[in-house]
Amino acid sequence: QVQLVESGGGLVQTGGSLRISCAASGSIFSISTMAWYRQAPGKQRELVAAITSGGSTNYVDSVKGRFTISRNNAKNTVYLEMNSLKPEDTGAYYCKAERRSIYNTRLSDTWGQGTQVTVSS
Repeated sequence: QVQLVESGGGLVQTGGSLRISCAASGSIFSISTMAWYRQAPGKQRELVAAITSGGSTNYVDSVKGRFTISRNNAKNTVYLEMNSLKPEDTGAYYCKAERRSIYNTRLSDTWGQGTQVTVSS
């Protein structure tokens, strides 16, 4: 099993910056891709950014050029650096770890509890 704990959310003004973190523990050897999702009130959860174990990244179009996802494998932590924040970035941000077995078969995903990011206008 893997446990994920997010931190670093908060209230920031439009144009400000914030960095959120997700620390993994447990069976971390099974973790492959890690990702950040967000969910605004009344909306579906959406993928914001993802990073593979090899460091390849992808982003939703709305955050490209403003957000940066990174991971520190030594610390078992993934980060999301958010710059030029907009009110529409407001939501609960969730970390997700995709897991694979030693045979490279997909295992169940693990989600963190979420951290709130609020951008005031």
